[in-house]
Amino acid sequence: MTNSNASNPKIIDLINEKVEGSKPFISIEFFPPRTETGVKNLYARMERMKAAINPLFSDVTWGAGGSTADLTMDIAEQLSTTGHVANMHMTCTNLENNGDPKAAVKSALETAKNKGINNIVALRGDPAAGQEDWKAADGGFTCALDLVEYMRTNFGSKFGISVAGYPEGHPNAISEVEDSSSMTESEMARSSMEDGKVYTCRDDDYKKEMDYLKKKIDAGADFIITQMFFDTKVFGTFVKDCKKWGINCPIVPGLMCINAYGGFCKMTKFCKTRVPAELQAKMDSLKDDQDAVKAFGVEFGIQMCQDLIEIGVDVLHFYTLNLEKITYGILTGLGYEVKGSVDESDAKTMTAMGSAWARVGDKVKTSQGEGIVTAIETDGSATVEFSGETAAATFKKDDYSKVF
Repeated sequence: MTNSNASNPKIIDLINEKVEGSKPFISIEFFPPRTETGVKNLYARMERMKAAINPLFSDVTWGAGGSTADLTMDIAEQLSTTGHVANMHMTCTNLENNGDPKAAVKSALETAKNKGINNIVALRGDPAAGQEDWKAADGGFTCALDLVEYMRTNFGSKFGISVAGYPEGHPNAISEVEDSSSMTESEMARSSMEDGKVYTCRDDDYKKEMDYLKKKIDAGADFIITQMFFDTKVFGTFVKDCKKWGINCPIVPGLMCINAYGGFCKMTKFCKTRVPAELQAKMDSLKDDQDAVKAFGVEFGIQMCQDLIEIGVDVLHFYTLNLEKITYGILTGLGYEVKGSVDESDAKTMTAMGSAWARVGDKVKTSQGEGIVTAIETDGSATVEFSGETAAATFKKDDYSKVF
């Protein structure tokens, strides 16, 4: 089924229709679940959320190393055919087409267009399973800029394109600081702490990040969606810096919904995200009370959004984690109309397929109990060691799930 451009407009055109002084638009993001049941449940949630909050657009992520390419396409098509404006993530690592990764990207873009998917988030992507570092495919793209340039060269204005922005610097550009007294004021403002060590994106590296972001916009990207953050002052500085660099497109803040203590800690550590001391202290005090964490997630989310509204954002973009309770709670607290009720009885089925979070050292759940991943192969299978007398074993990628 091919949808018309009228029913699947470019997101930038919708953003530009915002009336000055009105509330920001709402947008949401989903990820491909690991199981068929999870996908079925996600489809039901997508329809509920469309009816409940009518998002401006809805993202669906592309797994590490292109591991969810087909399912991502299916979910994006489902979004499109059920009334959402689909914004499909696409990374530089795609399924190969007779050994030609660029041909694979072209084929995927043509398929997306035929399915009525007119908006793409152009990304470099995370390392594939079993890889610590990201590597370009032979003959493929080396960065998101390559992908933006390719799309505009080969498809002209047929797609709306968004790109990622990193208010604290890309995780690869964030490094450990041996001497904290050597940090500048700006480096301190975006610094993070993990296991007693201080990390930041140094000013020279931050400049390179901003220069690169400017190139992506100049190459034809329409707007920016940011990496998650929990310090709105850092986002405000990023917005000002974008203007200094001549980046004048809309900047959409990516808001990670706080649903659980373990997930919060895992994700902030993986992304090297700055967590203000008072936020970390509050989360630590609530870690054993799941309901209290969720309630605080709503409270904190409301305050973040109020700060962002004062800064003047056009869109509030929620990383929903395929759930709805926290997003609905935040929007209700901000005075948005939310129709319908929350149903998260299927929450356990919302485990990501091809998740970039499954790494060596993570705790996972298997048919033999919980254990620690000691190795991950390129096909996603993992070797897991168990405590006690249970022998280590290898599990296929669909036979284990991370414990948050």
